[in-house]
Amino acid sequence: MDRYPPVADHGLIGDLQTAALVSSQGVINWFAAPRFDSPSVFAALLDHDRGGYFLLAPDDANSVCKQLYSPDTAVLVTRFMSPEGVGEVIDFMPPDLVLTPTDRHTLVRVVRSVRGRVRFSLECRPRFDYGRATHELELRPEAAAFRAPAQTGYLQTTFPLERDELDVLGEVVLDAGESAAAAFTVCDPDGERPAPITVEGLTEQQLAVGEFWQNWLRSSRYSGRWSDMVNRSAITLKLLTYAPTGAPVAAASMGLPEQVGGERNWDYRYTWVRDGSLSVRALLDLGFVDEAARFTRWLGDRIRDRADAPGERLQIMYRVDGDPDIPEEILDHFEGYRGSSPVRAGNAAMDQLQLDIYGEALYALAEGREVGVQTGYHGWKGLASTLDWLADSWDRPDEGIWETRGGRKDFTYSRVMCWVAFDRGLRLAQEFSRPADTARWTAARDAILEQVMERGWSDTEQALVQHYDGDVLDASLLLIPRVRFLAARSPGWLSTLDAMDRKLVSDSLVYRYDPMASPDGLRGSEGTFSLCTFLYVDALAMAGRTTQARYAFEKMHTYANHVGLFAEEIGPSGEQLGNFPQAFTHLSLILAAATLDDALNREQER
Repeated sequence: MDRYPPVADHGLIGDLQTAALVSSQGVINWFAAPRFDSPSVFAALLDHDRGGYFLLAPDDANSVCKQLYSPDTAVLVTRFMSPEGVGEVIDFMPPDLVLTPTDRHTLVRVVRSVRGRVRFSLECRPRFDYGRATHELELRPEAAAFRAPAQTGYLQTTFPLERDELDVLGEVVLDAGESAAAAFTVCDPDGERPAPITVEGLTEQQLAVGEFWQNWLRSSRYSGRWSDMVNRSAITLKLLTYAPTGAPVAAASMGLPEQVGGERNWDYRYTWVRDGSLSVRALLDLGFVDEAARFTRWLGDRIRDRADAPGERLQIMYRVDGDPDIPEEILDHFEGYRGSSPVRAGNAAMDQLQLDIYGEALYALAEGREVGVQTGYHGWKGLASTLDWLADSWDRPDEGIWETRGGRKDFTYSRVMCWVAFDRGLRLAQEFSRPADTARWTAARDAILEQVMERGWSDTEQALVQHYDGDVLDASLLLIPRVRFLAARSPGWLSTLDAMDRKLVSDSLVYRYDPMASPDGLRGSEGTFSLCTFLYVDALAMAGRTTQARYAFEKMHTYANHVGLFAEEIGPSGEQLGNFPQAFTHLSLILAAATLDDALNREQER
């Protein structure tokens, strides 16, 4: 077993409240419960020895491993092929259909021999509370209870188990056509022991889970050229959304590095206003109206929470239940993925000032209106109060979209999105005849446009740049044509796009910015940012550069992992870096696919 398999060497399973990562070697290397942002139960990706893992795979080291999803589902199939036989491990989590938070979550693992005789080995080594809690083991012939102070894990199998100190081992030999199963359930410390399992019962459950996902995906209205990639991205976004509130997390994992051995190791298991807001457009493009509506309601609640409060009216990120408190701590007992430390739990960027979030929030609310999602009277009063406050507060340096830790600057993207906030607020006020200080909002909107075009423009680069005090380019500005700050084919925007081609694009992959030219307060470098590559495709398609856009889009697909998932970044050798899978990347893939399809269809019609 590879101590630290590549980040991309994993598939994602989940139950719409939490998720797990399963390697192509049959190892669950990450699982946190009862929520995405809870302490880990298995975290071998962050420390192989202290993090804990759950292995269920053939013990033949010479097996060739392949992994795929059962079509249009979140049921993961890992295949092991050797001259002696072919075995499969089928992993899934029964999804939450009640939409209420629960402490009980189950990983189901069904194994079978497809051909020949296959010997499967099991190792279950949970390490609760990020590996900090000790547990006691109660062992029965085909069941085990791992009891920690704050949580209990129940392992059930259809084959014998044996003790390995405080862990459990097992083995089962299957001939062709035979199956066995294991289920690992976590719950509160005094939670009821699960009912005994059978292979037949879990196989029926597998079929029901597959049917759930296929039925959900049938409501998608996407019928374009890249249905496989778009469908997988849609399922991934759904898997990364906390069903009880409708809030998506940025990624399933924490602490995975943007540079192996570096310090850019963040916890992404929270809901960013920015990411979630942009997901609304992606969901609506696919026809998933309920999902878009649920997030806009969650977002509206965050705006109302602080509508008349002193200080900032929105925080850049929240926990999935809307809790704004996300203190950051260093897990110094974890060595980090391949020695990448520090490992951080929580995220200190919650306190950063990022003014762009007001624009993204209004963008989401404005997009939602096309399917009848609109705020009520009291919600509108909170929204109007926020824009009144922003009219006096937008012209400030901030930390910017990329959460740099190198000091506040006058970031161009932040100003652009403040323009979006007022522009969409004015449209909503007019469309729904809502009371608003439209004169004040109009003055702020126009002042921002003039400031950006005068101070955010670089004569040297002939482009809009990252901030007002330099000539550094920034890929966040690729959203400019989508939010209609500038027309997609206007001279100023096309010149900016050309400058990005020169400075930020490498073999169709796009860097966020150059940290050497614009120090961000952190050591080391990073890879190209997959979100930015898809935004680049989106902008190219809008600009009419469809041949270039399609080639970049197709090339980007070659960087997806074996089951169509993307991490945050792509490294120099094409490896995936950062937290995995990243929702922002998958929602931007959907946006780019829809835009490019439309552009290509218009060309064909002409």
